[in-house]
Amino acid sequence: MSLTRLALRFAAPVPRIEDFDRYLFIGPHPDDIEIGAGATAAKLAASGKQVCFLICTDGRYGEGHVPETGDALAALRRDEAIRAAAVLGVHDVRFLDLCDGGFYEQDALLFSLAKVVGEFAPDIILAPDPCVGSEGHPDHLNAGRAAQQIAVCAVHRGIMARYGAENAPVQAIAFYMTAKPNRFVRTAGFIKRQFSAIFDCFPSQFPPQDPTGKSIALYLKLRALDFGLRSFKGCAEGFRVLGALHMHCMPEMD
Repeated sequence: MSLTRLALRFAAPVPRIEDFDRYLFIGPHPDDIEIGAGATAAKLAASGKQVCFLICTDGRYGEGHVPETGDALAALRRDEAIRAAAVLGVHDVRFLDLCDGGFYEQDALLFSLAKVVGEFAPDIILAPDPCVGSEGHPDHLNAGRAAQQIAVCAVHRGIMARYGAENAPVQAIAFYMTAKPNRFVRTAGFIKRQFSAIFDCFPSQFPPQDPTGKSIALYLKLRALDFGLRSFKGCAEGFRVLGALHMHCMPEMD
């Protein structure tokens, strides 16, 4: 470890996810928050934290398992997302209704996201990590990049005004679906709720006996054990967390 990295640990320590009060979870599609950080969301909600889910796209191209397509499938997936959030104890669910598949302008995502951040005023934003080499879906990459950009700018009244939004006291961003976690949340007692939110509430994506669902379930179990072993927490979800100081002019935090 370089001296600079060692110094950063003391000068600008990585925030602890559970130390905040208001949490905005950003999902590229319905079901992404549940898969990436569902157990953490359930734990935070159960502890009395203020939790909001924001779904960026309408999921209309997640077809294949149900007869619905287009607008009908988008409406179905919205209903599934609301039910899944409720299972996790989250009742503030918002939708940007951008078109699934990246068929929107990035500015439309940025401006819409900024307005929700200004309205909800989160302390921390959670979003998919856009710096994962294997990720190829444009909605995941776009959502993560937009979340980080707004997280950096949220405290600046003038910048947020240019987005048509209020400024907000965002102190950190935590990336889920990451390959480089630096903070872990113990999730024992909440994994069953996460699985119910995914596999009971999203039948359009994970119908019974579907092999994809079984593969994801196994992956989530092994991921929880892996992150738990790394952090000595038993079962856990991992996040790449950046505080306000880390998100600008500190490349060693990469």
